[in-house]
Amino acid sequence: MYQIDFKTPVHVHFIGIGGISMSGLASILLNRHFKVSGSDSQESDLTRLLAEEGAILYYGQRASNLDDTPDLVVYTAAIHADNPEYAAAVAKSIPMLSRAELLGQMMKNFKTPIAISGTHGKTTTTSMASYIFLEADMDPTISVGGILDAIGGNIRVGGHDTFLTEACEYTNSFLHFFPKVSVILNIDADHLDFFKDLEDIRHSFRRFAELLPKDGTLIISKEIDRLDEFTAGLPCQVVTYGTDASCDYYAENITYDEFGHPSFDCQKGDTLLGHFSLNVPGIHNVHNALASIVLSDILSVPMQAVRDGLYKFGGTKRRFEKKGTIGEVTIIDDYAHHPTEIKATLHAAQNYPHKKLWCVFQPHTYTRTKALMDDFAKALTLADHVVLADIYPARETDNLGISSEILMEKIQALGGTAEYFDSFDKIENYLLQNCEPGDLLITMGAGDVVKIGERLLGKRN
Repeated sequence: MYQIDFKTPVHVHFIGIGGISMSGLASILLNRHFKVSGSDSQESDLTRLLAEEGAILYYGQRASNLDDTPDLVVYTAAIHADNPEYAAAVAKSIPMLSRAELLGQMMKNFKTPIAISGTHGKTTTTSMASYIFLEADMDPTISVGGILDAIGGNIRVGGHDTFLTEACEYTNSFLHFFPKVSVILNIDADHLDFFKDLEDIRHSFRRFAELLPKDGTLIISKEIDRLDEFTAGLPCQVVTYGTDASCDYYAENITYDEFGHPSFDCQKGDTLLGHFSLNVPGIHNVHNALASIVLSDILSVPMQAVRDGLYKFGGTKRRFEKKGTIGEVTIIDDYAHHPTEIKATLHAAQNYPHKKLWCVFQPHTYTRTKALMDDFAKALTLADHVVLADIYPARETDNLGISSEILMEKIQALGGTAEYFDSFDKIENYLLQNCEPGDLLITMGAGDVVKIGERLLGKRN
């Protein structure tokens, strides 16, 4: 496999350079004095920024874009063998890497590459750690899956020592990585359009843990079922965290303020590391914060920087993000699209000031909805009133006989209150007629459900 060496800059061409992740990787290489070219279907803010940084941009993908033969071609998962640039690269025998493979190869150029994995919480935990590392003046290079105010985007190009990135399990992308420190936050059944079942997912996370070298460290939640299956026989150091005193690091004395923001003490064995306060709600964020505290302690980050960094972190886009208030109804948007995430968000909302809790949920993919239908229904009963939109198909074309109406019926069978509407307009009109002052409205899902809250705000403002 081709190896990227920051000490020897070469010409790298990106097929699909305008994507949020691809553009970030291209920016890192430009900063390391690589010659970067790339193509995309149309101009965007990201491609314009890359052009300002010195990248050569092509709009439209054609074989001639590779006439100035690059040393390496990088492609996204959406690019297939019939793509003209991909085919040209093959014909010219140019070395090729997928986006995940490039990210993995880039990790080898840093002293401490860190990979944050887990079915849920990757973006939030990576963001928390980013705030901490920035507070500690560590000059980290960061790749995060959300837009982070502290770095003005999803990529920060820093020094050569610390590289912090999310590690996504989908299509086993994280198995191409070369971390020195890895975090496993949790493991749930998800991405069942790729994985066969939960055991298949667990097998991939075990393989991910095995990537660590002998002098590496695995930080893992002790609440993961059958934990020893992930840790047994590993040559690296294993550190556990949770809310139980049997963990290497654990939270205790957890309290919440009037907005559901937790504060807690973190213990390392018999040693009190300190008292920490968060500006994001929910017990799930205590666990995310714990993982970032453990990571920081292992890297000898001063606890004052940890406290300050965690307190300054106010969340990322689409993670319990307050969008505004209309008619004394507070609108929150959240990316939750798995039953575990839904439960965590709705539990967090219980500690947020409200009279009635409304959840407008847009299921994401037919595969996930079918596989986890009963779990979705049970999780959504935590809201006082559920409003369902049509399933967002994403990459899928077969509806598998599944619909939001079926989910509505299952919620109602469990005693929940649920409605289904076949358009955003109908949902918005229903909410305008039924939400009352003091209510809390959460738009939820990984599709475009965020538009509902934004359009409501536009209607009332």
